[in-house]
Amino acid sequence: MTFTIFSITCLALVASALGCGVPAIKPQTIGSKIVNGQDAVSGSWPWQVSLQLPNGFHFCGGSLINKNWVLTAAHCAVAVGYHRVILGEHNRGSNVEPIQIKLVSKVITHPLYNRSTINNDIALLKLSSPVTFTPRISPVCLAPSTINILPGTRCFTTGWGQNATTTSPMILQQTGIPITSPAVCRQIWGQSTITDSMICAGGAGSSSCMGDSGGPLVCKRSGVWTLVGSVSWGTRTCDTRFPVVYARISQLRSWIDRTVASN
Repeated sequence: MTFTIFSITCLALVASALGCGVPAIKPQTIGSKIVNGQDAVSGSWPWQVSLQLPNGFHFCGGSLINKNWVLTAAHCAVAVGYHRVILGEHNRGSNVEPIQIKLVSKVITHPLYNRSTINNDIALLKLSSPVTFTPRISPVCLAPSTINILPGTRCFTTGWGQNATTTSPMILQQTGIPITSPAVCRQIWGQSTITDSMICAGGAGSSSCMGDSGGPLVCKRSGVWTLVGSVSWGTRTCDTRFPVVYARISQLRSWIDRTVASN
């Protein structure tokens, strides 16, 4: 089987006070039947960013982790001073959303990232200036290195990647997907393919796809959304019968913390 990487005010103070992983605008995660994704509630995933070319073409996603840093996939190959980081966006076709646009002043790729195996597929983007937190723009919490997520746990991934019609939607999409055990994932993708720096989810009727790369996989723990994965790779056809592979944040957490602290 082949696989491919997925490149393609007062209220503000309230939102800021909530801290990481607590959207001021609640996402719709209960009572909805999710088949191949659905439109997200506008502003409900406030850490989601769109990485774009200067002409507005979206090619990857990412997650805001604090006012100065965005986490994405290494294979997105973000360029300093060229690519744009768009925060607070929901409808990419709208010109009236209160978005913030930032350039990138520094790109730090994991030193053990391997283009061939797509291992350690993570990069940190330092923004050219700090983000102003609003009800639509706030950071996600990072999974601690000690986190234990049981297989079958329903988590969520979001992005503007290709959908079932192989087109890239204008509206931010979300889908609930189950965490796949490492054993099952290795059985599907190969023992040597899936490393400790990877976590798998999906294979149950919906999937991340091209354009979702670098975007978040979040699980809710004690009322707080926690970033457990960053979209990395899957089947070339985004076959929803197979789990997608994400960079495992808990395994990479110490590197993330050291990098942010020293830069």
